[in-house]
Amino acid sequence: MKILDCIHALKALGEENRMRIVRMLMSQQRSVNEIAESLDISQYNVSKHLRILREAGLLETTKNGQQRLYSLTPDLVSHLADNNNILDLGCCTFHFDKLPG
Repeated sequence: MKILDCIHALKALGEENRMRIVRMLMSQQRSVNEIAESLDISQYNVSKHLRILREAGLLETTKNGQQRLYSLTPDLVSHLADNNNILDLGCCTFHFDKLPG
């Protein structure tokens, strides 16, 4: 099952902070502010990382009033659940261990 374009996923996941964001979103959806505070990254940089992850097909957004909440796409959540938190792109694999808390 190919759920993602390999090139875009590699670009998105090839940066440490984006990997940290994906791990963080495995447990629940979060706002930019929550992610920035938890990972000690500026809101501006978190927003840039989230855009790249969303464009790669890894994230989706929902609105809660004026706030946007980010979460993994249902296809990605399902794929990770079915494969012991391993994303296999065919060319490489990514292992996602959930962050504590």
